Amino acid sequence: MDTRRLLEAATALSALLRARGVPHAFYGSVMTAALANLPHTDDIACIIEGGQHQAHPFRRLREAVGTSDDFTVVTSPWTNRLHVSYSGFIPAIEIEILPAGETGPRRLDASTTMKIYSVPFLTISEFLRQKLKVWTNSRLERDSRDILFVLAQFWNRIDYNRMPEHEMECFVECYPSAAVSWHAVKAKYRA
Repeated sequence: MDTRRLLEAATALSALLRARGVPHAFYGSVMTAALANLPHTDDIACIIEGGQHQAHPFRRLREAVGTSDDFTVVTSPWTNRLHVSYSGFIPAIEIEILPAGETGPRRLDASTTMKIYSVPFLTISEFLRQKLKVWTNSRLERDSRDILFVLAQFWNRIDYNRMPEHEMECFVECYPSAAVSWHAVKAKYRA
């Protein structure tokens, strides 16, 4: 899928969520594609904050896109997953919706999100933290490529205190090329 189209769909969904005051951030290989200026990627998700005194993230999304002609909510009750389909392009773009806390940090604010092309994404540290969790369970090549790219290109922006050290050590064991960047992150925090 064309990265620009995914970013345009993310921009449109973000505008609807912002208009309703819903904290959110995008996540997936679309982030590394945007950072690396890659023309194609296929993985995009939107993390939506819920909370104790707020409606469930799925409900907040339904309320935000309810009046839009460009978005359709696609539910999968047997898997407890939710997607939105953006019909601004053919074929339509599917964005998975993930509750904050189950995926990524519980709070989506200036300390856990950053803007790329005016679209909120998880920070480098939060992205890497989440990708490591996913990689530990699935060992997908796509996730390992994202981790390797972020480590190599943005090691100096990684917050060592937010990293699951055991998972990172396992990753470095499987991908020795990540060792130099990971050791640089650790050295920066030990200095």
